[in-house]
Amino acid sequence: MISSVRSSVAATTINGSDSIFRKRLFLQTPRSSCLPSLPPKNNPKTALSVSKPLHISSVPRFEPLKSQTCLTKCEAYEADRSQPIDGKEEKSEAAKKIKIGIYFATWWALNVVFNIYNKKVLNAYPYPWLTSTLSLACGSLMMLISWATRIAEAPKTDFEFWKTLFPVAVAHTIGHVAATVSMSKVAVSFTHIIKSGEPAFSVLVSRFLLGETFPVPVYLSLLPIIGGCALAAVTELNFNMIGFMGAMISNLAFVFRNIFSKRGMKGKSVSGMNYYACLSILSLLILTPFAIAVEGPQMWAAGWQTAMSQIGPQFIWWVAAQSVFYHLYNQVSYMSLDEISPLTFSIGNTMKRISVIVSSIIIFHTPVQPVNALGAAIAILGTFLYSQAKQ
Repeated sequence: MISSVRSSVAATTINGSDSIFRKRLFLQTPRSSCLPSLPPKNNPKTALSVSKPLHISSVPRFEPLKSQTCLTKCEAYEADRSQPIDGKEEKSEAAKKIKIGIYFATWWALNVVFNIYNKKVLNAYPYPWLTSTLSLACGSLMMLISWATRIAEAPKTDFEFWKTLFPVAVAHTIGHVAATVSMSKVAVSFTHIIKSGEPAFSVLVSRFLLGETFPVPVYLSLLPIIGGCALAAVTELNFNMIGFMGAMISNLAFVFRNIFSKRGMKGKSVSGMNYYACLSILSLLILTPFAIAVEGPQMWAAGWQTAMSQIGPQFIWWVAAQSVFYHLYNQVSYMSLDEISPLTFSIGNTMKRISVIVSSIIIFHTPVQPVNALGAAIAILGTFLYSQAKQ
């Protein structure tokens, strides 16, 4: 009887110590073998501070460990997101937005400066063919020097590249000269108001020559564009037919330039900066003989002497500035086109015209009637609506 009691007590003691032993063994098991270790409390790099609630992604069913590799992956994400938090992605998106903003601000500023100096040169030296040639020559020289000194990497081109670029260069040359002729005859603001009607030409050319169809909102957006341009033209105090026709021809030429560029540059790996550089060089070769035939060195020399006597050495700076800034603003616009969508580019181009119109009116004290300003606002609004409807 006594022995049976002692054996049961002993069994109880052994079972209790075994339970304690098992508890100690479980507590001594390293947690890193199955779960990720928690970061130290005082480590600022691993601290997570969010204003939104966090959810823990699903944890797979535990299975027997075959190695020391962790089988469980826990990720935190915000309540209104379906993907884990990725700091690198957010930083890259923010950097891209800043980059595009810098491109746009630079593009608009350079364009405003170019139009101001271009108008000053044309007022003192009314030879738009030579002025257009100098703009292309300056840009071509800048890029050739950049390629020779390896500041910029030279593009790898072949005969097929220049062949597809040729119609683009022809259209670019006509549009550039026509716009310069327009600004030599009328105010800068009026030229850009008429040039805001470019989307109407784009739709008409695409519809009747290329057979493309567009949604009804696109056609409706043309009504304020055409109406606004017509209202601005009728109420323009310094209306000139040559200036008006120059702006209209420029619109049509740039539409064909965009069509030829879209068709011919598919699959080409030339960056926006180098593409515009090649376009400038080819346009310069096309324009130079026509500029000599239309105006000629004798007229240029006589006009140069007159401008220098009236303005002084400062006139040389005006010519250099308008040539340099013309190339820079076009180059930045092509570089921004590499980073953004066509819709964003169209909106940016519309806002650029607003900045040019307002700044030219202020600087040159251009008289503007309320009805004329209303027409310009309607045309620009229509251009913005076109950009929205086209997408």
